[in-house]
Amino acid sequence: MQDAGYTVFMGFGGLWVVMGIIAVIVLFKSDGQKLRFGKWGLLVAIPILVPIALVLSYQIFRPLIIQHF
Repeated sequence: MQDAGYTVFMGFGGLWVVMGIIAVIVLFKSDGQKLRFGKWGLLVAIPILVPIALVLSYQIFRPLIIQHF
């Protein structure tokens, strides 16, 4: 339970990220624009999102990994 505060912090951080993504989508849709993701959008998004996802996953599963060593 010593990492409980960190877990709550990460949970709220994840919630804010999801809320931000939803807000951007709502703003685009309110202008009547279509949501399009081309190859250049993926080229920018993948190097940003993959390391964030890997680090967050590692921090979540780190206590389980440490117990086995």
